[in-house]
Amino acid sequence: MLKKQLYIIFYLVGILAFWSIRYSAAQVEQDNNIASQPTWGPTGYDHVDYYYLPDVECYYSVGTRQFISLSGGRWIFTAQLPTQYSKYDLFSGYKVVINKPRPFLNFTEDKVAYEKFKGKVNEQVTIKTAKINPTNPVKLPQTTPPNVVPKIPVKPPVLPPVVKPHVF
Repeated sequence: MLKKQLYIIFYLVGILAFWSIRYSAAQVEQDNNIASQPTWGPTGYDHVDYYYLPDVECYYSVGTRQFISLSGGRWIFTAQLPTQYSKYDLFSGYKVVINKPRPFLNFTEDKVAYEKFKGKVNEQVTIKTAKINPTNPVKLPQTTPPNVVPKIPVKPPVLPPVVKPHVF
């Protein structure tokens, strides 16, 4: 009788452990914001907080869908690019993914760090392009900025099969 109770306890603990691991994995997966990213954003990122646009020296917040640009020494948040850049092609210009809060406070450092991407055109596959041609044979290199840590997928462990007790 005691043996049977132990098997039942182990079985229940195993089920509980399995579901808690699956629940944790689901919570990690909810951290993506792919659906919120603009179609002109580069592919390959499951989460983006901001894009830095080196050609126009401004940021774009994915969460608020606003461009953040410096004007008269103040940061301005707008739904459109500043007027002087209204003809700028967001699809062809280079975008740097930045996943840290309020990156515009580090504008001077970002401007220097990402200066090398200024003028680079059509070097990233955009989300729109990937949707139009999901089997795109042209795989362009994605440059991941040093402050973006790639996510490691969490897989639930494989649990051993449940052994049914033998009754003698």
